[in-house]
Amino acid sequence: MGRLVRKPQPPQVNAETAEHDDHHRSNAVASQVANIEHADGYLERMAKYVPAEIIAFSMLVNAILEQAMKAGGANATMAGVPVPIIAAGALIVGCILTPLFCWYVRQEGDAWVLNAVVSTVALPFWAYLMGAVVFANYHDGNLAVILVLTFTAVSGLVAPWPKQRERCAQEQERAAHAVLSETPRLFNALAS
Repeated sequence: MGRLVRKPQPPQVNAETAEHDDHHRSNAVASQVANIEHADGYLERMAKYVPAEIIAFSMLVNAILEQAMKAGGANATMAGVPVPIIAAGALIVGCILTPLFCWYVRQEGDAWVLNAVVSTVALPFWAYLMGAVVFANYHDGNLAVILVLTFTAVSGLVAPWPKQRERCAQEQERAAHAVLSETPRLFNALAS
């Protein structure tokens, strides 16, 4: 299981095997249809859309900023810059790092662009839940839980669209037709 949401993969038909005869072609296609790597389901997508590594980064930065706010009060600054401005900048940096991280950890078959978009949208919800300094004046723990639970449940419904969906359906149809066309030959061979 990869870190990012997976796209459904169409079967790969081996041209050399498929060219020999109908029997080999039907067997090759049938075995490859059976071995299609399926896309992630609802629960896997829900879990994979959570930008956990970026949330961990944000929590560390937020802990430092919270300490500065406690020490300096409402007018706390770091290097002459107000802490709330730094907190907003840290959230923006987290939103920039999220798609970069998705791109960096991608593998063949990952829907990394969709993952990057959903995870980037998810980050502010999680930051709000974690009590990020940027949301200090607006934070409500109960609302934060409701928002994160709702967003997470809805995000699981976002599934990648396979690029070759029609080709996959055509290959499955051909495989089924090839298997069915083999049946009369078997009966003819047994009858003779």
